[in-house]
Amino acid sequence: MSSIKTLGQFIIEKQADFPYAKGELSRLLRDIGIAAKIVHREVNKAGLVDILGDHGNQNVFGESQKKLDVYADEQFISALKSGGECCFVASEEHEEGVVLVDEGISKNAKYIVCIDPLDGSSNIEVNVSVGTIFSIYRRKSEVGHKVTEEDFLQRGVEQVAAGYIIYGSSTMLVYTTGKGVNGFTLDPSIGEFCLSHPNMKIPSSGKIYSINEGNYVKFPQGIKQFIKYCQEEDKATNRPYTSRYIGSMVADIHRNLLLGGVFIYPQTSAQPNGKLRLMYECNPIAFIVEQAGGKATTGTERILDIKPKELHQRVPAIIGSTEMVDKVLEFLK
Repeated sequence: MSSIKTLGQFIIEKQADFPYAKGELSRLLRDIGIAAKIVHREVNKAGLVDILGDHGNQNVFGESQKKLDVYADEQFISALKSGGECCFVASEEHEEGVVLVDEGISKNAKYIVCIDPLDGSSNIEVNVSVGTIFSIYRRKSEVGHKVTEEDFLQRGVEQVAAGYIIYGSSTMLVYTTGKGVNGFTLDPSIGEFCLSHPNMKIPSSGKIYSINEGNYVKFPQGIKQFIKYCQEEDKATNRPYTSRYIGSMVADIHRNLLLGGVFIYPQTSAQPNGKLRLMYECNPIAFIVEQAGGKATTGTERILDIKPKELHQRVPAIIGSTEMVDKVLEFLK
């Protein structure tokens, strides 16, 4: 019988990879894991309690906030605040971000967290997988002082960790600290995330393309041509490919990470800058996919190289198996 390795044990074992952290990063990752268990519990019983539906407010993008959105946001911020390792949280649900540096034990905190507390929350009411995406940076300003833009507007290559939690038929936490990608599945019987997918690698190619084809008429010509390429019959390249689009970025990325594929959310005539947010969607997912051997680009530049100009900046995204991403880029030239 193989031994079980929990997320906590795994993080402690890997602590030597971060001598500068002195345990803070490990504790921060454990705090996120604790909040994920709480959100998992609520997601799984959402149909039984009054937690579905609209909260009655809109977030900074004018999108209707779901009750579970707000709940997840509160749980992650609470866990980060009580843990004391995070000085600033940039969340999809807050226009200005949440400063924790002046609150009690967080005054000496060294880390910035960018988070999408509940990605794909509109799918909750139809029992489709949703997720949480997070990104972690070391602050650049002096500890104990006011957090500055330089601290939270960092390029994706400066992330020290990133991950996602997918709440599906099982709940998984997948994360990287820049030394590969590992996945942990929640065992509800013991209340622990257990290592289930060590050293995850995305296949170099695949047969799945994930894009909202309902926006086809608004896509750039190169994207339209790629979609047609995917639909053509060609035995040499195993086409046609399979179209799979869930509408939860985490769920689409997770499937493609395991099976191979490409996720595309391009700019459109209606959204020329793209729709996905750089800081707490594209950067962390790009970091994970690149660490797993894949590729992430806007169509013109590597996502992780972008210098952010604002907290809620939007960018196009083409992320997945290297050969499939390269094929999309061929059509965009």
